[in-house]
Amino acid sequence: MRSVLISGAGIAGPALAYWLGRAGYRPTIVEIAAAPRRGGSAVDFRGGHLTVLERMGVLDALREVQTGGSPMRFVDAAGRRLMELPGDFAGGEVEVLRGDLARVLYEHSRPYAEYVFGDTVTALAQTPDGVDVTFAHGPARTFDLVIGADGVRSTVRRLAYGPHERYVSHQGYHVASWEVPGFSGLGRGSLLYNEPGRMISVGGDHRDPDRAYAFAVFASPPIDHPRRDLDRQREIITAALGGLGWQASRLLAALPQASDLYFDAICRVDVTPWSRGRIALLGDAACGATIGGMGAGTAIVGAYVLAGELAAAGDDHTVAFGRYEALLGDYARRGQQGGENTGKFLAPRRGWTARARNALLNRPYFMNLLLKAADDRTNALDLPDYPALRTGQQHGTR
Repeated sequence: MRSVLISGAGIAGPALAYWLGRAGYRPTIVEIAAAPRRGGSAVDFRGGHLTVLERMGVLDALREVQTGGSPMRFVDAAGRRLMELPGDFAGGEVEVLRGDLARVLYEHSRPYAEYVFGDTVTALAQTPDGVDVTFAHGPARTFDLVIGADGVRSTVRRLAYGPHERYVSHQGYHVASWEVPGFSGLGRGSLLYNEPGRMISVGGDHRDPDRAYAFAVFASPPIDHPRRDLDRQREIITAALGGLGWQASRLLAALPQASDLYFDAICRVDVTPWSRGRIALLGDAACGATIGGMGAGTAIVGAYVLAGELAAAGDDHTVAFGRYEALLGDYARRGQQGGENTGKFLAPRRGWTARARNALLNRPYFMNLLLKAADDRTNALDLPDYPALRTGQQHGTR
């Protein structure tokens, strides 16, 4: 029974741990947060994503907490409708809040994995027989394999491959979200307002009509900000969005008290190859796109394929890692293409571009083309069937 360390307890890590445990491996997940993360915006699944979720046995649980889709209505400064995107544009066939998804995956994988919260990897040393891992707090341990499933700014990737700057490219925009008290009656949808290079919106909570969340996108070169310095992030967001019309000042007024603030660059990760020796990357660590790149779905599919190939290859991880990337690479890059245009779509730098977007998408023909393109990206992979994952057999058979 081989031991596998997985860094990251978000989406990809627990999904991989479940499948590896089914196949007879001993997965350990290390997560820097003190507990499973609760926050985050909605993520969507469609096409082939649903096939894997069904094989995992979590699809029904996710349907129970789905948002029902989130229509997006673009408005002018007076609140008049300019254009509306249907719920299945951003919400796919099943949309859930990221925190709900993380909880379901954590609960589903817990019987198969050892979880270590509040710690992180600080050093990796490969040997012919394994990977010696040093942690920030816990004792050093040795694992047969190490998987980085720890996001766009993966610690495992940095330790095994080098600085983030080599693999993470800025896409010209930043994104932020935070809770806003005092808004009610928004339902499942959101209202979005544009000025050149900037967008701010407010959306309701499908479970609590008295809760709402602000979401903003703005054009900007890379901004150096400490990832855990919320005060500095608030300053950046306020400066970037100050002076916006519509409801922007009211939404920004909630920033100083927001404890669930999310702020990041819209970026893309490109790594080749996805593995080095006994270390491999999964999800956003290998092929991330901050928003719009179908990262959650790709992570779910990638975890299934990686575990399946490891189970099929037995003790030959080099064969398994190569097959995993060969099967998933083009599929992941198709998903990333959507993320490259997210900032430009939500916050065009020129007013005429926003007006053209609205005019086109008010026509059903062009809206249907947009929806079809999203579906095509998720159905571009012929999913293998791995008997060891389906039946829970020991690894080593195809």
